[in-house]
Amino acid sequence: MPKLELQGVVKRFGDRTVCDGINLTVDEGQMVCLIGASGSGKSTLLRCINLLEPIEDGAIFLDGEDISIPGLNPQSVRARIGIVFQSFNLFPHMTALENVMLAPRRVRGLTRAELQPEVEALFARFGLADRMHNYPDQLSGGQQQRVAIVRALAMQPEVMLFDEITSALDPQLVGEVLDVLLMLKKQGMTMVMATHEMGFAREAADKICFLDSGRIIEEGPPEAVFDHPSHQTTQAFLARALK
Repeated sequence: MPKLELQGVVKRFGDRTVCDGINLTVDEGQMVCLIGASGSGKSTLLRCINLLEPIEDGAIFLDGEDISIPGLNPQSVRARIGIVFQSFNLFPHMTALENVMLAPRRVRGLTRAELQPEVEALFARFGLADRMHNYPDQLSGGQQQRVAIVRALAMQPEVMLFDEITSALDPQLVGEVLDVLLMLKKQGMTMVMATHEMGFAREAADKICFLDSGRIIEEGPPEAVFDHPSHQTTQAFLARALK
């Protein structure tokens, strides 16, 4: 059974169809990279998986359970499926530690004392042990994004979604964030990532999905999609993206 499965997912904004019957399976421990031009539906698809956007048709399954049925409490799903956005969304009046501890204390019902050793270990794991008590404006963009990843991991998710998390960073800071994803992959985290980082996708992904106009029109292992794309639209996109 796949860890995550999408069947015929449709999402519309008014009369515009943004996800048009998307089918996708993600196995336990797999990293799937979504590539495609801006506006192709990558970000909206991630938001649908996390139930930030309701779907019009189709179904989304987590461990075989339909999590897209109307009326389901989204908070219980979001505790299992974490998401990190391109904007860090850290509260400026809270330290990095306070930002990370806020949601687990509320959702998991843990006290600060119960949670702190676990959170401090996460900060140490991602090279941020000396930054826990800094405020966001005292951190670089790369450090802020790593704090955002730590915040999502503090909820102990089973699946992580990443939405263009390096696009707002200076080029010299991109590598430190991508290294975190490689570390998570080695630790067996199931991940779905929308990205324009083609080199990283080729190196790290288990599966590449190319989206165009809200549809996955080509998918497969990185070497197949990048070296031998079968669809003309994929070929044209990669010719531009890999220049």
